[in-house]
Amino acid sequence: MIRGILIDLSGVIYIGDGPVAGAREALSRIRKSGLPVRFLTNTTRTPKQSLLERLSKMGFEIKAEELFTPAQAARELLLKRRLTPHLLIHPALEEDFQGLPASSGGACAVVVGDAADGFTYQALNAAFRDIADGADFLALAKNRTFLDADGHLSLDTGAFVAALEYASGRTATVLGKPSADFYAEAAWDMDVQMSGLVMIGDDVESDVSGALKAGVGHALLVRTGKYTPGAETKADPQPTAVVDDIDAAADWILARI
Repeated sequence: MIRGILIDLSGVIYIGDGPVAGAREALSRIRKSGLPVRFLTNTTRTPKQSLLERLSKMGFEIKAEELFTPAQAARELLLKRRLTPHLLIHPALEEDFQGLPASSGGACAVVVGDAADGFTYQALNAAFRDIADGADFLALAKNRTFLDADGHLSLDTGAFVAALEYASGRTATVLGKPSADFYAEAAWDMDVQMSGLVMIGDDVESDVSGALKAGVGHALLVRTGKYTPGAETKADPQPTAVVDDIDAAADWILARI
């Protein structure tokens, strides 16, 4: 039985600067069911507060504690381990890392997000050198692509993380989806067993297969956002179901509670 719902943001409830058709109504129906909801995003160009404000302007009322971001997970890890961050991220995201202790000559962690035009040779090489010297290697996400503002797919963080992994011979610790810890933190926050959760997403690797591998009971793939026809046939494991959009996902879920 379904006890809680995890929902991706971009491509599922909104695309660009507007909501997906029927998304606000679908979320309203889900909320009325009484099931706890958490929103998991791998977006690493926008700080959490700005993202919440953007969602509010689109008519989505989401509380800060309901939204889980990779930057949030990274910040908590850096503080816990007392690591000095070497940030290779989008300038806008630096807001989420403000207030961290300045370098004191101690251990360092390279944090890689979607730096966009910041992925220069010089910046990548500086990150590589720190990783090669033993710095912790943290990836906010490892997605292959994202749906860009022009409606086409663009390179996401994963390609650059892979380049650093190849050059350094080390594997990054992924903090966003499909990290099992990322899903587990949301489950813990809802006080729901992983097996009682359902994930809704448009990324067959991170949202669907990643969730199922992490122990989430069900994962629904929507045909909006960056979904491409036939993507589900290449997934391992495959989606519990493929639905047209979040409205159809709400129908699927509400019929099973």
